[in-house]
Amino acid sequence: MVQFPKIIQIETSLTCNSHCVFCPHDEMKREPQLMPDELWKKIIDESRGKGIIYRPFMVNEPFTDTRLPEIIEYIRKDPTAKVELNSNGNIPVKADIERILKAGVDWVRFSIDGFTQETYKKSGRGGTLDKVYADVRRFIETRNKLGVNCFVEVRMIDLDVNKHEQEEYVNFWSKYANKATITALYEWPWSGQETYFPAPCPKCREEMFFMTNGDAVLCCWDAFGRGVVGNASSESVEEIWLGENMKKHKDWLNNGDRGKILLCSKCDAYKTYDFSNWQGY
Repeated sequence: MVQFPKIIQIETSLTCNSHCVFCPHDEMKREPQLMPDELWKKIIDESRGKGIIYRPFMVNEPFTDTRLPEIIEYIRKDPTAKVELNSNGNIPVKADIERILKAGVDWVRFSIDGFTQETYKKSGRGGTLDKVYADVRRFIETRNKLGVNCFVEVRMIDLDVNKHEQEEYVNFWSKYANKATITALYEWPWSGQETYFPAPCPKCREEMFFMTNGDAVLCCWDAFGRGVVGNASSESVEEIWLGENMKKHKDWLNNGDRGKILLCSKCDAYKTYDFSNWQGY
C-alpha cells in the first residue's frame, strides 16, 4: 500500500447552492454542516511536508464556505502542498475571490453544463447562466490582474440535453480558461444500480476522503457514509491510511470484491477502465 496518499479531500462544509440532477446532495441528512476548525487543521497538520494535493470540498460547493481563504492559507503554510477546487461556478457574493487567489489555490475546475439558459436549467445547476458565466469570467480576470499561477479549467458534463451545444461551448471558453473540455458523467454508488461491477477500483489507491464529522470514507462519491474506515477525531491521518481497516477494504477492492463493502456493493464505476495492466495498490 502507498505509504501516504497523494490527494486528501476534506469536506469542510455541506452547503451547496445547486440542485444538480445527478447529485444526491439534496437527500443528505448528515451533520455537522461545517467541519470544526480544529478538525480540518488537525488533518492538514498531520499530513504536512509530504507534497499533498488538498481538495477542501467533497459533496458540496467550496465557495459557499466563507472560511475558504483561511483554509487555503493554512494549507499553503506547507510549501510542498497544493490546493485544488471543483466548483459549479455560481460564486456567492460573499466569497472573497481575490483573497482566495492570493492564498495560493493552484487549480480550479468550473463545471457549467450549458451554453444557453434553457439547457443550463435542465442540468439543475444553481443560479442563472448569465450570472455563472459572469462569475467565472470575473474569477479569471481577477487571476490575470493579480498575476497568480492558478490553472482554470471549464468543463461541461456530457449530457443528452447539451450535446448540441458542446462545440460552441468549448470554442467560447477556450478564449478565457486554460482548458475547456467535455467530461463524462460518473454514476454515484446506490443511484439505481442493482449490483456492482466486478473489478478493482482505483479510487482509493492514492486518495483519502474526510467528511465534516471527521469520518474517513473510501470514496468522494460516498454521500451517505456507507464506506467509513476511520475517524480523524480519534485517529491520525497516518493511522487511518496504514491501519488494518483500510488495508482490509483496499485488499477487497484490489481483488474486485466490491460486494464485501456496503458502499461498493451497488457501484458500477470504472466500467470502461482498462484493467489489463492492473498492478494493485
